[in-house]
Amino acid sequence: MAQQHFLLSAKARTLSLRRIFALSEEEAFEMFKQSRWGHHDSICPDCGSVAKHYFIKTRRQWRCRDCNHTFSVTSGTVFAFHKLPLKVYLAAIAIYCNAVKGMSALQLSRDLDVQYKTAFVLAHKIRESLMAQRDETELDGEVEMDGAYVNGHVRPKNKKAERVDRRLAENQKADKRCVFVLRSRDGKGQGGKRTLTFVMKNENQASVLKLAGRFVRKGSTVFADEANAYDPLHAYFPTRRINHQVEYRSDDGTHTNLAESYFSRFRRMQYGQVHKFGVMYLDNYANEAAYREDNRRMSNGEMFSDIMMKCAGSRTSRDFCGYWQGNKRLAERVH
Repeated sequence: MAQQHFLLSAKARTLSLRRIFALSEEEAFEMFKQSRWGHHDSICPDCGSVAKHYFIKTRRQWRCRDCNHTFSVTSGTVFAFHKLPLKVYLAAIAIYCNAVKGMSALQLSRDLDVQYKTAFVLAHKIRESLMAQRDETELDGEVEMDGAYVNGHVRPKNKKAERVDRRLAENQKADKRCVFVLRSRDGKGQGGKRTLTFVMKNENQASVLKLAGRFVRKGSTVFADEANAYDPLHAYFPTRRINHQVEYRSDDGTHTNLAESYFSRFRRMQYGQVHKFGVMYLDNYANEAAYREDNRRMSNGEMFSDIMMKCAGSRTSRDFCGYWQGNKRLAERVH
């Protein structure tokens, strides 16, 4: 008898939207407070003082006993200056957790009954917290690496005489980017352990070597395909290559299937939800897919708590606080 998939089991369902929407504002406040500070006293985001600060009950705010700064449970976090009830933000995180292939801003706006602009910024703030709190320690053991291009499709002209050679650089789209992935194996045959993603203009030797030197521990075995961008790795790591024109897994077990598994989820997010990635925030989308892939066996309740703590532990977003008033990122993050 086939074993039941984890996502079909009761263990995967430890949180319900019904429970979130049934919360009172006081309960939502306590939940966010617990995620931010746990059982400790409130911490002033301005001076860092940890003390029994004066609590203004009517406003649900504290006044710092040391610097006299007034702050709320969301001050200094990605949800700073919020205008909606806290319960809406908790519901947004819950909906975000349940969407295993990502969540479009349009769908989120319908689920929460808020404007598209509100949902767009809210989803991006969650992605920003995942990026700010991601583990960037070195990967070790067996590490797979690969790259995939997005925003590169050039639609051919209707008439054959007007078509151009889409392989040439001058006929490529300006927004074409390469999403590069480093993924370590868990060593137990259960799939990937941790995934790091980066955005490049193209898959090149200099960027690959720089990222591998920074994020792959010396002595780790690297797995890659036959693209020439990975040729210099042989001088620094034990390296095994697979020729995908011949096979996807060699007889000696060499493959990059775990990196391809990440790209499978990433493409499902692209084609089924987001449809088009803007290059300015492509790094956040790529990291979101990595987070979902690494935590694919985490229950939705555990993921909700984890993302809540990440949002509470992330500083106010410089890119999305006042986004629709013109405060936008000026340069994309590329390696």
